[in-house]
Amino acid sequence: MRSPRVVHISPATFGSGGLFGGGERYALELARSMAEVVPTRLVSFADRPRRERVGNLDVIVLGPPWYVRGQRLNPVHPGVIRHIGWANVVHCHQRFVLGSTLAAAACRLTGRRVFVSDLGGGGWDVSAYLPAVRHLYHGFLDISRYARSVAGHDAEPQASVVYGGVDTEKFSPDPAVPREPLVVYAGRLLPHKGVDDLVAALPDGLSLELIGRPYHDRFLADLKRLAEGKRVTFRADCDDAELVRAYRRALCVVLPSVYRDRYGNESRVPELLGQTLIEGMACGAPAVCTDVASMPEIVQNDATGFIVPPNDPSALRAALERLRDDPTAAARMGTAARQRVLDHFTWPAVVKRCLAAYTGERAAT
Repeated sequence: MRSPRVVHISPATFGSGGLFGGGERYALELARSMAEVVPTRLVSFADRPRRERVGNLDVIVLGPPWYVRGQRLNPVHPGVIRHIGWANVVHCHQRFVLGSTLAAAACRLTGRRVFVSDLGGGGWDVSAYLPAVRHLYHGFLDISRYARSVAGHDAEPQASVVYGGVDTEKFSPDPAVPREPLVVYAGRLLPHKGVDDLVAALPDGLSLELIGRPYHDRFLADLKRLAEGKRVTFRADCDDAELVRAYRRALCVVLPSVYRDRYGNESRVPELLGQTLIEGMACGAPAVCTDVASMPEIVQNDATGFIVPPNDPSALRAALERLRDDPTAAARMGTAARQRVLDHFTWPAVVKRCLAAYTGERAAT
């Protein structure tokens, strides 16, 4: 293949006017980093069209689109064809949306290579009725081994694990900022995130900052009830700069997701990666997570943090107490955590894996 020109297609933009979601951030950050290496565009959709330059990346927002069955994360717009025509590689972000299927078909008809990453979510798509649609893609670029497994790609030769990354200059430790007896959770306040277990587990002598927007009224009320009498702060509107400051101050970052939440609801795929663990680790904070989904691929138990059973506040409390009571070990784990991110979870590394997959090669993970 000649030097690739790559178009990334994401159902929604990241940030104001779009969504502050992990999938949207993933597409933007990957495309922005890839634009440092090869000509790259990011095509997305919103009610108001726009075009902007982010570093070397062209961001094209098409709109207003047709939202399939009214689903806001399932947009279709004819303007995407022009940008597919510019590219020789197309990377779709979200597999189970009609726009990705149509883009894949257009690529096949015009001799372009097309790949897809499932970042969670989706909407109505013909692939639900026509399983052969999966063969439109030249490859599946999964963001963890767990994601590859739940997608049924373990035996798929066209599947690669590319993981995700973080900007290690932005998300970095600051030696001038002292660590505090502070636990940080960053993410949506939803039952399957297990935040209630974290609030229940919070030991004496530690504070907890819950950084994220609430999306479940009953769960938010339950969290506030559990937090009574404890040093728990709810922070719903933090930008990246504030988030980095919190990670730099934190004793640890925690992601306690569960398969079965406090209301008895089951979540088969609670985490496809665990982005906030990577962010906190990049800032030199040890990570504590549950033995759920993809997270054990990120955290190394007793080396870069701790892995505890899900739905077990007592085990979570014990891990927090160990970090609280042994600051030397906590500092050592934080240093190892950042090194693990530098070794495996940087955007240039993800770009390298994607480019290798585009050309039919394999890059080390």
